[in-house]
Amino acid sequence: MAKVLRLTCLALAIAAVPSLAHAQLSVYKTSNPATGERYNVELALGLWNPAPTLTIASTSLAAIGTQIDAVNDLGFGTTKFPDFQLIVRPAKKHKFRFEYIPIKYTAASVLTRSITFHGVSYSVGVPVTSSLDWKAYRFGYEYDLLYRDNGFVGVIGEVKYTDVHASVASSILNASATTHQREPVPAIGAIARGYLTQNASVTAELTAFKLPGSVSATTKGRYVDFDIYGTANFSQNFGAQVGYRSLDAMYAVTNDSGSLTLRGAYFRGVVRF
Repeated sequence: MAKVLRLTCLALAIAAVPSLAHAQLSVYKTSNPATGERYNVELALGLWNPAPTLTIASTSLAAIGTQIDAVNDLGFGTTKFPDFQLIVRPAKKHKFRFEYIPIKYTAASVLTRSITFHGVSYSVGVPVTSSLDWKAYRFGYEYDLLYRDNGFVGVIGEVKYTDVHASVASSILNASATTHQREPVPAIGAIARGYLTQNASVTAELTAFKLPGSVSATTKGRYVDFDIYGTANFSQNFGAQVGYRSLDAMYAVTNDSGSLTLRGAYFRGVVRF
């Protein structure tokens, strides 16, 4: 009887070895995401300092609008803009994204050439005040096709909504002209992130779309947005980002058109929970 008991115990011990080894291997392989990757909501507030290239045109009352260079003709200069971002992450590979950038320029200048804007003509040498309020919104969804503890690769689908309000006025001529356009533009793209250390990563993303004039007789548009940035995560909940962004947008709706290119560095603070 004792011999049978010893043999039984030995058999159980031998049978337990693979189970113990598997348990140890499972513990070893337990997911350990990099710092900053455990969150459901991420908020980011940044300050962007891009150099602008900007043109606007508006035709009204049979007066063909001039293609106005807002930097050289109106005196718009480099201006800092705030940048608000929100990411809601209900599951590891799924993210709902929102961004808002209030782009605003104001300037006073003396015209070096004659221009026509929204039916009003301004002669060379006339002092004018002008403003451009270009609100840029992004509503998107990201799915990470490949997700690992030290990085991911995903695809993005989004709608970029542009709300443009432009005006030119002259007190000498007692004249002013204003135009307002709204334009939603769909876009698709990709994003990739890799961690250099447990607390530091590099991310690059590109989204783009083009609506050619052949699709619609009255509307066309283009949107190309490239962003690359590094993130330092001080903890799971707090981090900082430094990056470079290039935004190229164009719209043409009936009698109005505009193009905007912004390129420059930015800084963001990040909060997660």
